[in-house]
Amino acid sequence: MLLIKNGYIKPMVGPDLECGCVLIGDNGKIVEVGQNISVPEGTEVIDAQGKLVTPGCVEAHCHIGLDNEGNGWEGNDYNEIVDPLTPEMRAIDSIYPMDEAFGLALQGGVTTACTGPGSANVVGGTFAAIKLAGKRVDKMIVKAPLAMKCAFGENPKRCYGQNAKKSPMTRMGIAALLRELLFKSRRYLEDKESGKNPAFDMKLESMIPVMKKEIPLKVHAHRSDDILTAIRIAKEFGLQLTLDHCTDGTCIADELAEEGVCAFVGPTLGGKSKIELQNKSFETPAVLHKAGVPISIITDAPVIPLQYLPMCAGLAANAGLEMEEAWHAITINPAVQTGIGDRVGSLEPGKDGDVVIWNADPLTTIGGDAYMTIVEGKIVYKKN
Repeated sequence: MLLIKNGYIKPMVGPDLECGCVLIGDNGKIVEVGQNISVPEGTEVIDAQGKLVTPGCVEAHCHIGLDNEGNGWEGNDYNEIVDPLTPEMRAIDSIYPMDEAFGLALQGGVTTACTGPGSANVVGGTFAAIKLAGKRVDKMIVKAPLAMKCAFGENPKRCYGQNAKKSPMTRMGIAALLRELLFKSRRYLEDKESGKNPAFDMKLESMIPVMKKEIPLKVHAHRSDDILTAIRIAKEFGLQLTLDHCTDGTCIADELAEEGVCAFVGPTLGGKSKIELQNKSFETPAVLHKAGVPISIITDAPVIPLQYLPMCAGLAANAGLEMEEAWHAITINPAVQTGIGDRVGSLEPGKDGDVVIWNADPLTTIGGDAYMTIVEGKIVYKKN
């Protein structure tokens, strides 16, 4: 067992605890969180010495392990740019846990990431939620498949219409291709369930969890019209979705609140590299939150290196987001909104023992990286 004592505990559920403790069992699960915990003899004890203690941060949208650091074209395993519809692609078949980005993320206090295909294709394949400590992806999986990636706007238009001179060349083309796939998927599922035994189709087979609402569409959309088109199509087919990026969210915050959808906002740090990013702002999380839209903050790593997720939350707080909500936006919110809140995102009994002891509050202090990162009760990083 492992006991962290004398920490300023921010559990993300309930009040903070001064001089608190977190007890993690031999199975890697949290046993107790409190101020006075009795522990069995032989328990390993870490004295946090008053440092901030939080759950490991959770990234709701990135490409870690598929778009690898410093490997150029060879490291690009996140876009199968041969067909605008590739739902059969699976993130777990491209993730490379030896990429240095994993270790850097752990140093930055990020312990879980939702990672998967990029946005070249209208439908790109399934995301997975993984722990960032490990050598073999099969043992790092929290949930797979997690969501089905689809993309609207500039990216699929540029990859096909502009370069290959094939559909989709327009936003109409993107919507039409997605609708056609959804119509075929619905019929394929109906035929299977009625005993008609349709000929096996790997694309349509991969869409069954989406059609049965077991996983959501993970929608890459920056511009307001793309965001609303995605919602329109999801409603037509009775599907679940998340809005990833949601750059124009400030323009339609009231509409999004009315729809009850959640927004994964980012990547916001850096320049406006394309037309769709004209309204990019660190004020967006605050505007959406105040309108009643559930939010998470994302890096889209490697667009922003994953270790800077807490800094992005701090910049959002500086731009008007409540500090407590900024913390929630990189812990409990992404965990719940991606469907893995039963395992990660907060310090609660029964959840995974993913804990970060910080040198300083990373939302308010430049260089406030992790002093120690613990994943499932094992120390995976300790600052020298």
